[in-house]
Amino acid sequence: MWLTDIRIVLPDGVVERGALRLADGVIAEIADGDAPVAGLSLAGMTIIPGLIDLHGDMLERDIEPRPGAYFPTEVALYELDKRLAGAGITTAFAAVGFAWTKNDLRTQEKATEIIRAIHERRAELGIDLRVHARFEISNPETAPILEALLDARQVDLVSVMDHTPGQGQYKNIQKYVDFMTRWLGFDPESVGDDLIKRVEGAITVKAELPRNWDIVREVTQIAAARGIPIASHDDDTPEKVAQMADFGVTISEFPVSVAAAQAAHARGMLTIMGAPNAYRGESTSGNLSALAAVRAGLVDILATDYFPAALIGAAFKLAADAVLPLHESIKLVSAHPAVAAKLTDRGEIAIGKSADLVVVEMLAHGIPRVRATMRTGHFIYQDALVARRLNESLTNAEQNELFAS
Repeated sequence: MWLTDIRIVLPDGVVERGALRLADGVIAEIADGDAPVAGLSLAGMTIIPGLIDLHGDMLERDIEPRPGAYFPTEVALYELDKRLAGAGITTAFAAVGFAWTKNDLRTQEKATEIIRAIHERRAELGIDLRVHARFEISNPETAPILEALLDARQVDLVSVMDHTPGQGQYKNIQKYVDFMTRWLGFDPESVGDDLIKRVEGAITVKAELPRNWDIVREVTQIAAARGIPIASHDDDTPEKVAQMADFGVTISEFPVSVAAAQAAHARGMLTIMGAPNAYRGESTSGNLSALAAVRAGLVDILATDYFPAALIGAAFKLAADAVLPLHESIKLVSAHPAVAAKLTDRGEIAIGKSADLVVVEMLAHGIPRVRATMRTGHFIYQDALVARRLNESLTNAEQNELFAS
């Protein structure tokens, strides 16, 4: 099956008018110019590799869209699957947290239940949904939980983190208090000074507790022994980066300072920053701007973090603003995360790679609109425009081929 008359973003540049032949779920041929035979005409569109997201917090938010309002994990999975496919994401690592807070969602029992539900239902989903298990270093039960999940082949990426305020993402305790009051829906001005002081006091005590680095060592050894990629989270100093690198960590997620990002690159670690941060040009917590880090050559990968549409939006915006050429900005959301996650079969438009593809139209106001998403050569999302093109270009038998399960 040929996709014709389309602008193609390749690893080393852009073909302004070309065609792709798909066969048996992979890219079989790339033509510069007209296709040798007729196919699905996508004139006026750009085709890019399917986006790969290594860190998205949306699943937990869909399970509990409001505090205390829980929905079945399966309901959240199916809805998230549609939303990610519509955003051009074909491979996603759902971030599942263990023991960050004392809420019901991040208990080890609930987190394990979510992970198992993902694996029970993943064959029913359009995208390739995987598990990013986030382990807090203050959780003494981390190692046995991880070992059991890895032995069951239910974890695909591991990150170790320390969300204790006073360091990392919330080095400034007042910023942490301000963020949490906003997040919980309180007016910061209505929160009494006495309450703020008590919260700050409790945070300070917790921040001064010694870190249990033995937990990190156990977690990284267990993951490394099984070939699972390992990330650290919110690295704030070169010393923290060096320590993580010594533990075998290969990915630095959301470094919060230029010095930490530079140290990660010097150590050969891949750095992940939030696509919403890059799109907006600033961090919601006042830390390192992803846009500034991209300009400085310190970002390898962008992740959805909390907003799926930001992934494709940031990649095209970086190109439109001449920060990076389009084929380089697309690598931040496709080829580079594929390398980090050890997914050698996808991440770029190249012969033999999986036909995970996104059809994009650039709207007049400069915003990319996903018109269709394909995984292994089959549509998992399409809008009315592409549906009309299908009806105009292909026979029923040819259309059935593109929608085979």
